[in-house]
Amino acid sequence: MKKKLYVLILPLVVAGGLVFANREFKNETQLSQKPVAVAPAKSCTDEKKKWEASPDGVKYKAWEASPEGKKVHASHDKIRKQIDAFADMEAVVISDTFQREGAEHGPKWLIVSIDGDYYMMQFIPDEWEQLSSLEVGDKITVKSRSAGYSNNHPYLILSGDYIEHNGKVLFKRDFSKNKGC
Repeated sequence: MKKKLYVLILPLVVAGGLVFANREFKNETQLSQKPVAVAPAKSCTDEKKKWEASPDGVKYKAWEASPEGKKVHASHDKIRKQIDAFADMEAVVISDTFQREGAEHGPKWLIVSIDGDYYMMQFIPDEWEQLSSLEVGDKITVKSRSAGYSNNHPYLILSGDYIEHNGKVLFKRDFSKNKGC
């Protein structure tokens, strides 16, 4: 009877030992992976510091500290909640013909006013065709997933992901084509 009991308990002890040893092995591999994850973050910080020391970085930092840069940052703070929630923003079209100097064949820009601040939205020519019916003074509903700063642009740059005019959807960005980029 004792031998049968030992025969039944022995496999349980061996299995328990293997499970315990496997758990320790997993913990050791997880701990060893953490320092590897810290290394890319440090290299990104190093790259950022190198860029900030470059002529372009110095120019950008000077723009950020200027009244124009502060105004752009303040306009972003004003609509940050709507961007994070992908919520409707009521806008008025200010310009539908804006182009940067020397970029005659480049992207088209729509300038809108939201709560008294101006914002820019960039579109490639194929996307711009969908917005050709817009005129200065039109009231539109805009949704945006992100915004960006540039010392080369006078206003905050919004991603125009959704634009509606008079209850009709004029433009809706399809993220399935570019895998969310």
